Amino acid sequence: MDDPTPEDPRPDEPRPDDSPPDDSAASPLPDAQQAADDFDLAGLDCRSRAWADISTSALTHNLGVIRSRIPSDMKVLAVLKADAYGHGAIGVARHLERVGIDMIGVGDSSEALELRDAAVGSPLLILGAIVPGEMEAVVRNDIATVIHSKERAAMLADVARALGLRARVHLKIDTGMGRLGVTPQIARTLARSIASNPHLSFEGLCTHYGSAASPVPFHTADQLTTFVRLHEEIRADGIALPLVHASNSAAVFSTLRTHFTMVRTGLALYGMDPGNLPVGASPLQPVLSLRTQIVYMKDVVAETPVGYNRTYVTPRPTRLAVIAAGYSDGLPYALSNRSYVLIRGERAPIVGSVSMDYTTVDVTEIEGTTVGDEVTIIGESGKRRIRTEDLARTIGTIPYEITTRLGRRVARRFI
Repeated sequence: MDDPTPEDPRPDEPRPDDSPPDDSAASPLPDAQQAADDFDLAGLDCRSRAWADISTSALTHNLGVIRSRIPSDMKVLAVLKADAYGHGAIGVARHLERVGIDMIGVGDSSEALELRDAAVGSPLLILGAIVPGEMEAVVRNDIATVIHSKERAAMLADVARALGLRARVHLKIDTGMGRLGVTPQIARTLARSIASNPHLSFEGLCTHYGSAASPVPFHTADQLTTFVRLHEEIRADGIALPLVHASNSAAVFSTLRTHFTMVRTGLALYGMDPGNLPVGASPLQPVLSLRTQIVYMKDVVAETPVGYNRTYVTPRPTRLAVIAAGYSDGLPYALSNRSYVLIRGERAPIVGSVSMDYTTVDVTEIEGTTVGDEVTIIGESGKRRIRTEDLARTIGTIPYEITTRLGRRVARRFI
């Protein structure tokens, strides 16, 4: 590497050649136009430090695959919680509206309001709990909410009454997930109460499967039996609900044949395996690729420690490359010394600890590597591919956690 150019001497210091200073040195700095003439901005590398390419064609393909597995009159709710699993909720929502989506599900009110502020007009459903302070904005913006208790139903009705509006609600029943949802014992009574309340618009009934990807889905079958029974009881009370939903991505690709009137798909929509797709034969296409670039390189001798806490020491003379992505950008710390990235279609092992902003990789065996080279963390490079599922498996987690870790400074490019 070349030594840095010495700093220019200060105006009041002698010049290196001892010549008197030029009178022009005291003139004001060049104006903006002159600066632009002196430096070619078009020649700059305008790539981000780290970016995620979001394939809209893959999104469209995956939605088509999902629709092919359900009756033609069944609705699809696209789950866009956690910033569309890290893919960028506003961009994903806008594309889905162009190709046709029935409803969008989010995790909380802030996610729903963000979409409304971005002029997303599709029906929105908050799948998680809402707290009292959020209720007014939710009702004003015509956002449907999932109700998990009779207390929340009453509070939401009071807010709607005060506003002179009706709040759209879906009643969630806990059929075996053991998380949010009313118990089966009170579900029928609460359904009657909601249906009779003039300030609530009762539009849906739902539950959530706990293990739909299981190869032996006995628990899912038990949940389904309970939900079907409760749905029939509620219908027998004269309550006809247009939206009844239980199936997630795993259920859509399972042997279940009962999906009611709507399915909720998240992971499969983004092209990731919900846990029950045939290995190497998935009909889905990955939507997200995560990339960065090399910002620095150097050659080091054997026995050189790399990164925090000296977790890696070079076993031989090594060429190191520093890439502009760390655990704040979605590259998990747990991959330290355990995985690789792709550069020029070849594997570059991660060496040392992944830090917040940077990661160091070994490029000794990759011929021609240079600063500015593109680095693939998730996606294809040449004939090789790194899947989100591969990274998840390496560190013992699930694909959801990998993509939802993408920090806000990772640029999302919809292509």
